[in-house]
Amino acid sequence: MKKIDLHIHTIFSDGNLSPEKVVKLAKENGLSAISITDHDGVGGVELAQRAGEDYGIEVVPGVELSSQKEGKSIHILGYFIDLHNQELIDFFQYMREARLKRAEKIVLKLKEHGVNIEMKEVLEHSGQGGIGRPHIAEVLVERGIVSNFREAFYKYLGDGKSCYVQKANISTKSVIELIDNSCGIAILAHPSSPNVDKFIPELVDEGLMGIEVWYPSHSHTDIERYLRLANKYNLVPTGGSDSHGERAGYPKIGEFCVEYEILEKLKIKRGK
Repeated sequence: MKKIDLHIHTIFSDGNLSPEKVVKLAKENGLSAISITDHDGVGGVELAQRAGEDYGIEVVPGVELSSQKEGKSIHILGYFIDLHNQELIDFFQYMREARLKRAEKIVLKLKEHGVNIEMKEVLEHSGQGGIGRPHIAEVLVERGIVSNFREAFYKYLGDGKSCYVQKANISTKSVIELIDNSCGIAILAHPSSPNVDKFIPELVDEGLMGIEVWYPSHSHTDIERYLRLANKYNLVPTGGSDSHGERAGYPKIGEFCVEYEILEKLKIKRGK
């Protein structure tokens, strides 16, 4: 049975592997198809697609967008998006600037708490993608201020912690419309982390077309619940590893996968 992974990050957001390396590892680990779903950008997709042609791996163009509803952070995956859609390109530029401003505010907060790191260090770790909290965590670990990512988020960077800064406030409706306008299909990412079950009916009304049922942290009970909700609201049940390459705390490429028929269902849904 062919296996796939529809949720992978690269150096173009907060992963630590190049798109080409991700595709190579997908091939070595027996995957037939993957989706590159970097945060707020698609810089790695075409590189992965070209590598996919060489390795015989189907690469679905994807992205993971951050949004909010009633103060709750909700991540939406977009599959089959038009990489050259101008509205999407403009949004990515806006988010890159918003992420930079957020990182600058976090660095200032860290200094207020006696943790003196510099933005240039964070920028060195962010590479080609937009800046995220993991890049700041990398600096904290490298400097010996914390021992690992978990401690960085527990002490400083996690939601509600002393140096946390809220993301740009983009509505779920706006994000789903953006994906739809770029010929994509909107999927609710890791709905149990954080739990956003109560918003699912509203998201469906806004145009949501699928839900990430199979996810590394989902329990058997979670999977059953989301399968019921997918059936109730006519959503495509999807799944992926949320791999960040070789980054600690995340599955490595090939460690978590789902059946190819999920991708077939997405293609059918997209064609409706």
